[in-house]
Amino acid sequence: MPVAFDHTRIRVSNLEKSIDWYCQTCGFEVLRRTDKSPSGNQLAHLQIPGSPHKLELTHSPDYEVNVPEDLVHTCIRVDDIIEYCEMLESLNLEIDLWPSKWREKFVDGKKMAFITDPDGYEVEILEH
Repeated sequence: MPVAFDHTRIRVSNLEKSIDWYCQTCGFEVLRRTDKSPSGNQLAHLQIPGSPHKLELTHSPDYEVNVPEDLVHTCIRVDDIIEYCEMLESLNLEIDLWPSKWREKFVDGKKMAFITDPDGYEVEILEH
């Protein structure tokens, strides 16, 4: 019996802000939106072109989003992490890396970095 990993759901405090953030910073596109699911939530299903996995953003006005630090993260892969991080800096995003000087670190070290979405979810960035 074949099985596939389809999507990951995260709760967000502002659906429009999160959609814009994931589309602008991570290259996601909106597949579909639902203004009111059977349980009363607003949903947006996002996907990076060429990737089979989807991200479901869920907003409920009566749910307070509180993301514990370092609990969960998603991960995207990019062809050129330096070019990608420069694009992120042009959007005034803070790039988290240990140590924080990512340009120097990428010369010899593992090419990975983190950014944080508007609700506190981390997105790991890896170079192919």
